[in-house]
Amino acid sequence: MAKMWAGRTDGATEKLADDFNSSIHFDCRMYRQDITGSIVHAGMLASKGIITSAEADQIAEGLSGILEDLESGKLAIDMECEDIHMFVEQVLTQRLGDVGKKLHTARSRNDQVALDIRMYLRNQIDEITELTKVLIAAVTDKAEVYCDTIMPGYTHLQRAQPITFGHHLMAYSMMLLRDIDRLADCRKRMNLSPIGCCALAGTTYDTDRHFEAVRLGFDGICRNSLDGVSDRDFCAELMSSLAILMMHLSRFSEEIILWSSWEFQFIELSDAYTTGSSIMPQKKNPDMAELVRGKTGRVYGDLMGLLTTLKGLPLAYNKDMQEDKESVFDACDTVKMCLQVFAGLISTMAARKDNMKRAAQKGFINATDLADYLVKKGMPFRSAYKISGQLVAHCIQNGTVLEELPLDIYKSYSELFENDLYHEIDLVTCVEKRISEGGTSTASVLAQIAYVKEVLSL
Repeated sequence: MAKMWAGRTDGATEKLADDFNSSIHFDCRMYRQDITGSIVHAGMLASKGIITSAEADQIAEGLSGILEDLESGKLAIDMECEDIHMFVEQVLTQRLGDVGKKLHTARSRNDQVALDIRMYLRNQIDEITELTKVLIAAVTDKAEVYCDTIMPGYTHLQRAQPITFGHHLMAYSMMLLRDIDRLADCRKRMNLSPIGCCALAGTTYDTDRHFEAVRLGFDGICRNSLDGVSDRDFCAELMSSLAILMMHLSRFSEEIILWSSWEFQFIELSDAYTTGSSIMPQKKNPDMAELVRGKTGRVYGDLMGLLTTLKGLPLAYNKDMQEDKESVFDACDTVKMCLQVFAGLISTMAARKDNMKRAAQKGFINATDLADYLVKKGMPFRSAYKISGQLVAHCIQNGTVLEELPLDIYKSYSELFENDLYHEIDLVTCVEKRISEGGTSTASVLAQIAYVKEVLSL
């Protein structure tokens, strides 16, 4: 097959070299963006008198026909072509003859590729944002169901203070909201049009770059033609945002895996989002959460691969930059799949309230509240801290918990103890009196839920 770039050379390359050089097997997914951009480019050429309006209309009609045929399956993408841009131009030329050859006036594949990938990734950000919102809604709805369900909060994976399951879940809603913000920021910087930068130096034709930018939904144009064709910051920034999002999902997955284990038994996962063992019939494995945790490393690898590819490239375009697409496409595909699975996993998850509360009681996580009780009675905090620790040690030695310790035992440590201490160290009291904004009380958790729902409704 003759190459579009044949001229300086005869365009003949070895089959192995052709396959190595080709990108159509992965950039073919950008056919809509390529055709859309080309239709607008033809319109710009006509608006500036570079081609006639009749020719632009003919090109637009031809491109629309190609898109319709691709969508219907009437036309198959020729994987022997070098890339999707050459395929579209080749089919257009076959259908229109010399008029089709005029489309590529005042542009290069360098700025054409840069345009297509910005448009494609802009759409991907929109899709990922919507999927993240669905997950946030699932997490927030579950938090509302368990807004007053007591569980132990942890530091160092050691039981620390009592919180509610709803409060714990809302921490992830807040993380995911930040992920949406990061994606929006990335989209803003991505949304500048490179078309018209041409190969690297611009063009001698009197073009209107803003014409194309406005009609393709961009906020402006890349201001330097060298930068316009060689910039892939937006890919790296998107993949960085996706890596952070996956990190959040991975942390959540780790906790789900722990909570669903026999050692914790805090939650029950739906059979629809677990698997069994081929040899151990008692097993119910949290494979979906484990896969999300594992795929986080994959997205990290995509990011590091691109950063490594870009780190030594001189300006402007280099063929190395073809390596941007597989990694960023893979990251987007992986994140979208993980978000969809995770939303289902969360929405079908159930808490085992009794086990959570029992773990909270056995962890002596109301010991701080016991010390605070003595402080309110006038005892210095360090003295109160020591007595509380001694009482915890007594409970451990005698197989009991602070709530069940008789008052006379308390009084043997301090006469400041009275019957009202049992109310103060009750886990419900411990949770509900943490009224500071953002805290774990039911009212605070409900306020967090209301905030997230308001943000999602905007």
